[in-house]
Parts: sequence; structure tokens; C-alpha cells
Amino acid sequence: MKEKISDTVVSLKNEYEQIPVPREARERMLAGIAQAKRENRRRSAVRLLGRTAAAGAAAAACMVLLVNVSPSVANAMERIPVIGAIARVVTLDTYKDQTNHFEADIQIPKVEGQEGTETPQVNISIEEYAQSLIRMYEQDLAASQGEGNYSLTSSYEVVTDNDRYLSLRINTTLVMASGTEFVKIFTVDKSTGQVITLAELLGNDPARLTAVSESIKSQMAAQMAADESVMYFYQSDTPEMDFKGLSGDESFYLDSQGQLVITFDEYEVAPGYMGAVEFTIPEEVTGKL
Repeated sequence: MKEKISDTVVSLKNEYEQIPVPREARERMLAGIAQAKRENRRRSAVRLLGRTAAAGAAAAACMVLLVNVSPSVANAMERIPVIGAIARVVTLDTYKDQTNHFEADIQIPKVEGQEGTETPQVNISIEEYAQSLIRMYEQDLAASQGEGNYSLTSSYEVVTDNDRYLSLRINTTLVMASGTEFVKIFTVDKSTGQVITLAELLGNDPARLTAVSESIKSQMAAQMAADESVMYFYQSDTPEMDFKGLSGDESFYLDSQGQLVITFDEYEVAPGYMGAVEFTIPEEVTGKL
């Protein structure tokens, strides 16, 4: 961040700092996202079920109850055209509710392999992520008894579909006094049906991960130098908030040119008015993926 910030940037920053962000709701969503990221690192569905048996049983019981009892869940099961030659995505369920001024619309996708076979790891992670959103909504609804304005929407889209990888992006928006955007991307190696992490995509090579981190920092600095309305948590007067580097667990996808794109949630590396942001990393930095 520049030593002297323009009046425009100061105004934007003040506006951002005064936004009444729903702290408890956002913390619960972030906890769910963190859990999904942890699950994403587990290479075996069997190991995952073994380590999270209680949580998995609770989530499964919750899903059965929602599907078979609650009128707020619509069993959509809408199939969309085949994605590539190996995998496709279907809408497993859609959780919907409207109580007073509270409303939720959460799509729960499912990835299928060739000839309808499932890819267990990604589907367990997707379901747990969706259930964390549903639990957050229901807890907030119970706490407020439906008073106030509250909207939670979550939808999905396929952002990568090539011979090797399928990336399913889940976009979630929480609107209360203000809006908050969250992005979670599950990337599946079509040859194995397994979810892969950013670190794995880069060959578990710390040097390559560091190179990508440095590219992001360079892009942040360049964008802020070119446009005074752009602000990131980098080279700022609050170093403890600054972006330090990637962990290897960040959400990512590959664009149509095969370049790596890293995504960040709102507030993660930039003030809220910047929204959810992403950075495209050139091939000369990543090497051929």
C-alpha cells in the first residue's frame, strides 16, 4: 500500500471498515470452509470416513432427515449434459427455505464418473461443505426467530473441463446488513477420481508454490500502483494482515489456456469492497500443468 493514500481510497477504506459484517455468521461459514479444505487434503475416502465417522454419520443423518421429512428440501436430481468423456455433474439436492424475511437456496451437486460410477471423496467433501452452510442458516434462523433480512444462496458451475481435470466451483453469497462472497472449488483428477490440492497440482514442490505466491504479490503491487481504488492486504500499514504466501490448500482452477487461477474469498486478501478476487498465474511461473 502506498505511503500516501488518495482521498478516494481513504473513503473506500472507511466505508469498508464501517460495514456491519455479521461476525458470528461469517465465522461459522469460514469454519465450514476450513473444514472442507482439510477434508480436501485426505487422499482416501476410507481414511476420511474413519477419521470423521461421527461427523459423517451426523451429516448423513441430517441429509436423510432433510430429504425425507423436511418440506424445505426439494429433491431436484436434475441431470445436466455429460461433462467431458469421464465425469458429469448432477444436482443431488436443493435446500430451500423461506421463513419471514429469512431465505436460503443451496444447491448440492454431485460428481459422477463414467457410466454413473461415483467419485466418493469429492462427493463427501461437497456434502459436508453444503451441510455446513445449511447448519449455519438454521442456527441463525433459530437465533433470530426469522427477524431481520437474511439471504443465503449457493450455486455451482463447472470452471474447468479438460482431458485431465474437472473443477467444480461453488459460489456462496450471504446477505445481511451487507453482502459477503465465498468461493470453494473442488478440482478432481479425472484419471483417478480423486480431489487434488494446489500443492499436489504443483508436484508438492515448495519452490513452485513460492513462485506462485511471489507472482500473486507482484500482481497485487502492480494493480495497486496502476489504480488507486484497488487495495490488497499487502505492503500495508498493518503487516499482520498482509498476504504472506500460499499454503497449498487454496481453491484453484485452470482457465481455457491451461493457466492456473487462484481464488480468494472476500476479506481474505483484500477489503470487502473488492469482493472475492482471483489471480491468473502465467505458465512461465508454474511450468506446464
